[in-house]
Amino acid sequence: MPKPFHTARAADHLAARLFEAGCRYAFGMPGGEVLTIVDALEKAGIKFILCKHENNAGFMAEGVHHRDGAPAILVATLGPGVVNGVNVVANALQDRVPMIVLSGCVDADEALTYTHQVFDHSQVFRSITKETFCLTAQSADIIADKAVSIALDGRAGPVHIDVPISVADQRVAITPRRRATPVANIPATGTAFDAARAWLGAAKRPVMIAGLDAVADKAGAEIKTFCETYNVPLITTYKAKGILAEDHPLSLGGAGLSPLNDKHVLPFVQSADLIICVGYDPIEMRPGWREVWDPAETNVIDITAVPNTHYMHQATLSVVADTGATLASLRDGVAAGTTWEDGEIDTLKAALAKDFPTDTDWGPAAVIDECRKALPRDALATADSGAHRILLSQIWDCYEPRALIQSSALCTMGCAVPMAIGTKLRCPERQVVSFSGDAGMLMVNGELATAAELGGNPIFVVFVDASLALIELKQRGRQMRNTGVDFGKHDFAAIGRAFGGNGVTVKDRAGLRKALEDAQAADSFTVIAAEIEPQAYDGKI
Repeated sequence: MPKPFHTARAADHLAARLFEAGCRYAFGMPGGEVLTIVDALEKAGIKFILCKHENNAGFMAEGVHHRDGAPAILVATLGPGVVNGVNVVANALQDRVPMIVLSGCVDADEALTYTHQVFDHSQVFRSITKETFCLTAQSADIIADKAVSIALDGRAGPVHIDVPISVADQRVAITPRRRATPVANIPATGTAFDAARAWLGAAKRPVMIAGLDAVADKAGAEIKTFCETYNVPLITTYKAKGILAEDHPLSLGGAGLSPLNDKHVLPFVQSADLIICVGYDPIEMRPGWREVWDPAETNVIDITAVPNTHYMHQATLSVVADTGATLASLRDGVAAGTTWEDGEIDTLKAALAKDFPTDTDWGPAAVIDECRKALPRDALATADSGAHRILLSQIWDCYEPRALIQSSALCTMGCAVPMAIGTKLRCPERQVVSFSGDAGMLMVNGELATAAELGGNPIFVVFVDASLALIELKQRGRQMRNTGVDFGKHDFAAIGRAFGGNGVTVKDRAGLRKALEDAQAADSFTVIAAEIEPQAYDGKI
C-alpha cells in the first residue's frame, strides 16, 4: 500500500500532482484568494509567472505546453480574474489544449452572505471545459489526478478547479491514488480492416489528411513511412503543419481557411479514390470543407481520438484508436502499387506556388518570405488571427510538429505574442518569432513588459496597415460601407523600446533583413513593425 504523504496543505497536494504531470510553469495574476495556490506551486517546483492579463497568461501557458507536452496552468483569482480568462479557456477547449485552470473562491458558508465579487465560477466554465471541480481537502490529490487525466484524455482540453480559501490552507495527510496510464487503443484486425487493406492495395489516387489527433499521438514517423511507402500526398490542418516536413515531395502543406488554397486542394481531394483521415479534426476548417466527399462513392478511412459527432464529414470506415498504430496495422501485408502516375502531385504543388508567390518586392508575402529565409530552420513561430495568419500558414514551411502555433479553431486575436513568450521561456535556446496584425498587437502590448522581465530575444513582427484587414476585405466583398475596421497608425517600434526592448520600423526587404539580423544577435526582445499598404491581402488568400 502506498504510504500517506506527510501532512501538508491541500494546495500542496494539488501542486505536487501537477509537478508530477511535468508542469514547471504557471501563469496568471494573483489576488488574495489564490496566494496559497501560488505559494504551493512555487514550493512544488512550479514557477509562477506574473502576467498583465489572465487571457495572455493562458496563451503563455499554451506556448509552454506545445514544447514540453505537460498541461498548461492558468491561475485566476475570483471574480474579474476568472472572467478575464474565459476567452483563453474556450480557446483551449476548441484547440484541444490540456489546461488546468486554478481559481480562488470564498468558502461556501461565506458565499451565503458575502456577495462582493462572488458568483458561481463553475457555471461560467461548465460549457467551455471538459470538467469543473471544487477542491476539498481530503480529496485534493484525487481531484488533481482526475483533472490531469481528463485534461489529457482523448481530445485534450481544459479542466477547472475552484479552490476555496480555507480548503487551500487546510493541512491533511493523503494517501496518493493514481489512475493507471491507459494503453494506446490499437484496433483489432478483422473483416473491416481486411477491406481497408484491400482499398489501400487497389488505390491509384490515395490522399491523406492529418490533424491535431495525429500530432497528439506523435504519429509523424508512421505518417512519413506510410506516405513514402504508398506514394500518398499529405494535406494537414494548420495546427498539424510540420508533422511531415513541408519540404518533403509528398507534403501539400496546410489547408482549411484559405479560399485560394481550396480552389486547388479541394478538387484534388475529390479526385482521390481513397481518403485516409489521420487524426483529422475538422474544427479547424472553414465551411467549404463540410461534406467534401461522399463515402458512398469514395472509400474514406477516418482514424480519430473520439467518435465523430461533428458531422462535418462521414467515412466508409471509422476507427477510434491511436493514429500511428492504426496506420501501421493498415499497411501490414499490403504491397505498394503505382499511384498518381500522371504527375498530379507536382501539378498541384506548382499551382499552389503560383497562387502564393513569395518573390514580390514588398507586402505581407515578402515579409513572411524574408523572415523564413533569415531565421533558422528550427525557428519556432506563432501567428495571431487575421489575414496575415491565413497567408503565413500557406507559405511558412514547418519542419517539425508545433513549429507554428496559432488559434486555429476559435481563431481568437491577441494570442501570438503571449504564446511566443511562453515558447521562448520553455525553449530559450531556440529562436522564436511571432506574427501579429497591428490590431492584435494593440490588444496585448502590455505583455512586452513580461517579455522584458523574462529575458531572451523573441522577435515580434507586426504587420502595420491600420486596419482589420481580413474583416475589411469581407466587408468590401459584401459591398458594404467601410465601418468599424480602420484605426489610427501607431509607432510599434517606439512601443517596443518603451517596454525595454528593441524596436524598428521597416518598409522594404533590405530593411527587414537587417532588422532580423540584429534581432537574432540582440540580448532582449525586438518589435519589428513592417509597414504594408492597405488592402495588401486582396487576391492573396
